[in-house]
Amino acid sequence: MGAGVVGVATAWYLAKAGHQVAVVDRQPGAGLETSFANGGQVSPCHAEPWANPSTPLKALKWLGREDAPLIFRWRRWDPLLWAWSARFLLNCTAARARRNIDRTLRIAVYSRSCLRQLRQETGIEYDQKTLGILHVYRDPREYAHAVAASELMSKLGLERLVKTPAEAEAIEPALAAVRPQLAGAIFTPDDESGDAHLFTQRLAALCAERGVTFHYDTQIHGLEWDAGRLTGLATSGGSLKADAFVMALGSWSPRLARQVGVSLPIYPAKGYSATLVVGDDSRAPSVSITDDEHKMVYSRLGNRLRCAGTAELAGWNSELTAARTRALVGHAQALFPGAGDYAAAELWTGLRPATPDSVPILGRTPVPNLFLNTGHGTLGWTMGCGSGRILADIISGRPPDVDLSGLGMDRFGRP
Repeated sequence: MGAGVVGVATAWYLAKAGHQVAVVDRQPGAGLETSFANGGQVSPCHAEPWANPSTPLKALKWLGREDAPLIFRWRRWDPLLWAWSARFLLNCTAARARRNIDRTLRIAVYSRSCLRQLRQETGIEYDQKTLGILHVYRDPREYAHAVAASELMSKLGLERLVKTPAEAEAIEPALAAVRPQLAGAIFTPDDESGDAHLFTQRLAALCAERGVTFHYDTQIHGLEWDAGRLTGLATSGGSLKADAFVMALGSWSPRLARQVGVSLPIYPAKGYSATLVVGDDSRAPSVSITDDEHKMVYSRLGNRLRCAGTAELAGWNSELTAARTRALVGHAQALFPGAGDYAAAELWTGLRPATPDSVPILGRTPVPNLFLNTGHGTLGWTMGCGSGRILADIISGRPPDVDLSGLGMDRFGRP
């Protein structure tokens, strides 16, 4: 269920394992929702959870700002957001943040390895760049915190190199306009970037060559249930029968899982992006950039520049907010002036499935033949291949290559 990057990667690895696979999605093709125009980064080295000790104070400072990196749109009639937020705050301690970093990195690092192997096996092209990611800081305190975090990441086996503003400009000359504003940077040479939508579409084509069936333009109306097991999906195209079911529906997973008594603490975090055609190569970055102050990322996708970021918790609302799109484009233009025609940028928004601890939910459920591959938040592209391979191993009865402790729904208590 679901033809985003996570769902299609799952289908790929299941087909490789010899299973007969069908994928169901309401869109007319693969990768047309949250995977369509995301930030483009494959970034295990920046897989720090939103829930950390500094977030509550920052969120308070951002209250009332439409251009804030993180917005909670509180509504009395949204108990799901209130419950999610309470769990989120419980994870904003140093100890829990360290634990959640460890859990996230297990999947993210493994997934990057799986992506590289898949690329080598298939020759798939998706405007990928393997130049690393440069994380830039203006605030000296935030930079000092990042340097300390880099020491922790290094102990976990990740290469995060501390750089001066001059060294950052040497890595990415397009930062020349803002170099005087920078306090420093962190460079992660092993990270990558690429077009998640293009990857998902081309991997779906490779899946089809292996015999995977895609049911596009197909609404899932409900789960068919008998004697404690799922027997099929009730869809707009009729009933689809199967022996096992993988839920990879992102932010829509909780609504469907609820039909069989499975409660998932996933809430949509709306993200925005702007994509423009590069007009001046010297002013647009080649290395993928993360701007810490505005919580934005930039990726070069062929002759396009993808500018993405922000998180808005406002339910299942996918409308573009004018004030936030103006802020997004304004931040991009200030960082890379003259890179292209920002007025002609293609604007987009998508709902990212966020868990309170920023760790996805993988594996089995109390329903014996229902499996979860959801809740990846902003890291669906980073974790897609690894998560798909893990699910294929579980369904095939093989032990996954990754320790799954703390990655299942059981960490949230009784299902």
